[in-house]
Amino acid sequence: MRDSELSPEHRDFRDMVRAFVEREIVPFHADWERAGLVDREVWRSAGKHGLLGIDVPEEYGGGGVRDFRYQAIISEEIMRVGATGVGFALHNDVVAPYLLDLATEEQKRRWLPGFCSGELVTAIAMTEPEAGSDLQAVRTSARLDGEHYVLSGAKTFITNGIHADLVIVVARTGPGRGARGLSLLVVERGMAGFERGRKLEKIGMAAQDTAELFFDEVRVPVTNLLGRAGRGFLHLANNLPQERLGIAAYAVAAAETAFAQTLEYCKSRTQFGRAIGGFQHVRFELAEMATELDVARTYVDRAVAEHNAGRLDAVDAAKAKWWATDVQRRVLDRCVQLHGGYGFMRETPVARAFVDNRVHPIYGGTNEIMKEIIGRDLGV
Repeated sequence: MRDSELSPEHRDFRDMVRAFVEREIVPFHADWERAGLVDREVWRSAGKHGLLGIDVPEEYGGGGVRDFRYQAIISEEIMRVGATGVGFALHNDVVAPYLLDLATEEQKRRWLPGFCSGELVTAIAMTEPEAGSDLQAVRTSARLDGEHYVLSGAKTFITNGIHADLVIVVARTGPGRGARGLSLLVVERGMAGFERGRKLEKIGMAAQDTAELFFDEVRVPVTNLLGRAGRGFLHLANNLPQERLGIAAYAVAAAETAFAQTLEYCKSRTQFGRAIGGFQHVRFELAEMATELDVARTYVDRAVAEHNAGRLDAVDAAKAKWWATDVQRRVLDRCVQLHGGYGFMRETPVARAFVDNRVHPIYGGTNEIMKEIIGRDLGV
């Protein structure tokens, strides 16, 4: 975020996060990519440094501040070094609101201290092999049997799926199809019938934990129902704007980082006796990217302010997510092109950013779905 949007406390927090990232993540991320998974210890270290559960009340071990600028700072600093394997954003930006707004007092005391300390890694399981952006097509189901729901089904593309100790599962607990009858059930590590499938091999984000999850007659206590039975779709709709805002913030930071690296490359790389940045075409490319990024940054920073004020709705969040990730996609493609052959080498940061961040226009709801949300709001 721009300094003008931050208080001295935010800037001090940014300095602390930057030091944490340089010390606890940068030296190890390449090893995590080769291993295909980050070290679980980085979660505990993040908890000790106050990077998890910033908006969780202090009585449960959190920071006690509901200000999305802090979450944005964490994502930006992680993105600044290209550490795409670290799944803090899913934990902080996506899962936390469900636990804060829907959990009972007993559930909060049971789960939030570990959430904040890094002892409990969380995930949310929406997507299925046959149900992606269309959550009304969810087939995973749970039937009530006394004091338990009996859960069966499969989920895929689940971020933090291997490490997760708590998984919020979207399941059909009522009859029929569509939005009605969906509920949110919290499945915990070790429950009989809960199995993890493959750690999925992606074209990028090699260290990021993305997995298949399977539920075979898992007996989930009714005390693990999150929110109201049958109101899961509404709960999801209420929380998707923050998820999409988080993706937008991450996308702008990724694009800004790649652009800064490309600008320096264009100043130092020489061809035909001069720096390539001196050619008019390259200057125009850089000028266009700088302007697009300024527009995206301005919109996303405003969206963060609107969210903090409680005014960010689903349509504005969809606009932020679509625009920021589309700008990011275009900028990263052009940065690779301006690097020439070096842009195709995995060792080059912009090459890694190109494949690592291609997913942003896809997850959190595809950009085509974002346009559908915006278009419907226009009455067409």
